[in-house]
Formats: sequence, structure tokens, C-alpha cells
Amino acid sequence: MAEKVMGPKSYFPSIEKKYGQPIDFWMKQLDSVRDGKHMEQVSFLKDQHGMGHGHANAIVAVYRTERGL
Repeated sequence: MAEKVMGPKSYFPSIEKKYGQPIDFWMKQLDSVRDGKHMEQVSFLKDQHGMGHGHANAIVAVYRTERGL
């Protein structure tokens, strides 16, 4: 049995379904604002891509963790 995904990554299936792009796509988009602060990156996804706050926040949290930011 697969381990249950917890935390921000638990949003990933619904993000992919709602916005029609894989998570890797969103991670690459964030590379363009890599030097921004957490909330600046969240705002980027919301303003430029129409993403909801919770989904944007989840992606940014994983992005920053995986890149050591």
C-alpha cells in the first residue's frame, strides 16, 4: 500500500487537475522569480497564472524546500 502524501504535496493532484499542467511546469515558472520572497512567489502564481492562494502557497512551499531557499 502506498504511503499517504501529507503536507503541501497533498494538493498536487488537485492542482494538476484544475490548472491542466504538471507540477514540474509550475516549478519551472517559479524559476523566473527564484530570488523573490515566499509571498512574492505566491503572488506571481496568483497574478500571472490565476492560481488560487492555497494552491500557489503549496507549490511555493515545496519549491523553496526542494531548492534550499
